[in-house]
Amino acid sequence: MAFGQGNGLQRQVISTLDNQGRDVMGLDTLAWKYPDSSIVSGSLLTVESNHFCVLKSRGAVLDVYETGQHQIITPDKPILGNIVQGFFGGNSPWQYEAIYVQRSKLLAQNKGIATSKEMAIMEYTVDYYVHVDTKDDAVKLITHMPFAGERIPMAELTAYAGPVIEQAINQIVQVTPMEQINERIHDIIELAKGHLSEFLDIYGVHLNDVKVLIMPQDARMRELISLRAFGMSELEAVRMYLALKMADMGLVSAPNAAAGTPFQIGSSTLGTFDVGATAGLPK
Repeated sequence: MAFGQGNGLQRQVISTLDNQGRDVMGLDTLAWKYPDSSIVSGSLLTVESNHFCVLKSRGAVLDVYETGQHQIITPDKPILGNIVQGFFGGNSPWQYEAIYVQRSKLLAQNKGIATSKEMAIMEYTVDYYVHVDTKDDAVKLITHMPFAGERIPMAELTAYAGPVIEQAINQIVQVTPMEQINERIHDIIELAKGHLSEFLDIYGVHLNDVKVLIMPQDARMRELISLRAFGMSELEAVRMYLALKMADMGLVSAPNAAAGTPFQIGSSTLGTFDVGATAGLPK
């Protein structure tokens, strides 16, 4: 796959578009390094409206380009052509890096577990949007976050942010009873947003909207808490949970389990259900 016109010591058109006109960065890449480092004077640098482009040489930032087409002027201009071919064996003594940085908002997600005050295991999912806002931010990103090959994927950002999010969520969840965690979801979001925003700022990444979802890891516990949300007591919620499971099995005694009343066949009373009894058996 080719990204520019020309190669070696010829003038090039440097872009993020492949031969089919598709943006190689997509929606999961923060930064992408143009694969050819033999960039010479007169090459045309194309920057799309949702990108920055940072030009580097030997580790130093030469310039940062915004939207548009830019002609690159490099120090190799005086010794192009036959002199370079003969003296340097066809290889340019100057190596340049054109690094494109995404400035559109990208969606990131982190998942993990926390423990409530009762040591119940809770699962959390944090969705948030990030973007790189200025040329200075673009330089901070490529300076402080290493490349995984030719790109910085969103997965690398979320890996860096994971411990920060986990610490912020556990700070509140660990001292909160399980049933009250959702009542404090606003506090959890604000704390996570503050910690994450401060952390990402080091990398020139700005944080936008944050959404946090927390629920018990155990499926049965989630169902019981849902029943409690209808205003049921703990005993009523357990009875209803038992009744729903019995109904799934096709047991006609399910309504009795929900009400905690005896199950009768004809004039015979088989027993009264309680939450400690085996489903379908009398006390």
